[in-house]
Amino acid sequence: MVVLLGTPNAESSRLYGLTVTEGDPAWAGVLSGVRLDLPVYHIAEPEIKAQVEPGLYQEQVGLAELVLETEEIFSVLRKVRQSSE
Repeated sequence: MVVLLGTPNAESSRLYGLTVTEGDPAWAGVLSGVRLDLPVYHIAEPEIKAQVEPGLYQEQVGLAELVLETEEIFSVLRKVRQSSE
C-alpha cells in the first residue's frame, strides 16, 4: 500500500506524511502514536507522475502542478520517507 498526497504545500505534506508513517504528530487524532510506516508520495513526484497515463495526468493534475511548491513538497516527503526507514 502506498499513500498518494495531493497536498498544496510543504507544511501540509509534512503533516500528512508524518501521520501515515509515524502517527499523528499533533497527538490529536485516532492515529496518535500509531506508527503505520506507509510509504508516502505526492502525485506530482516524478516517479509517480511517470506511472500515470499522460493525458489523464494533465486533465486531473496538470493545472494544479503549475502552482504547487513542488520542490519544497518533494524535499519534505523525501525526508519523511528517509526518517521512516
